[in-house]
Amino acid sequence: MRKMYALGTGMTALAAVAATAFAAHADKKEPVVRPAAHGRTAALPSGYQLVTLPNANVPNFQRRTLYCPGSKHVLGGGGEARGNGAILVGSFPTDDARGWIVLGRQIGYSDVGISVFAICAD
Repeated sequence: MRKMYALGTGMTALAAVAATAFAAHADKKEPVVRPAAHGRTAALPSGYQLVTLPNANVPNFQRRTLYCPGSKHVLGGGGEARGNGAILVGSFPTDDARGWIVLGRQIGYSDVGISVFAICAD
């Protein structure tokens, strides 16, 4: 079962763009910019970039951290826990607002698949 969770900072238009990009490009490494659902391009912050950390198996409750490139800061982010009985336990920004942290667990196993997504801007 595949579960997707995304958290943001209250920027509705940006969240709509990011949700579309997460679903369509979760396995790609290049930044993605998508138009808003209403057909017009949403006003995006300067240097907007969607960054992903592809799925990898890690021990239960181990944090995976994704940092924004260069001097960019994170506006929001999310994560995905993959596997039978996988649960996303935490999804939150780093203390310095430069990246996103995700952790999870998988019931009955010692590891879990975790993907991380971050919305970055200048």
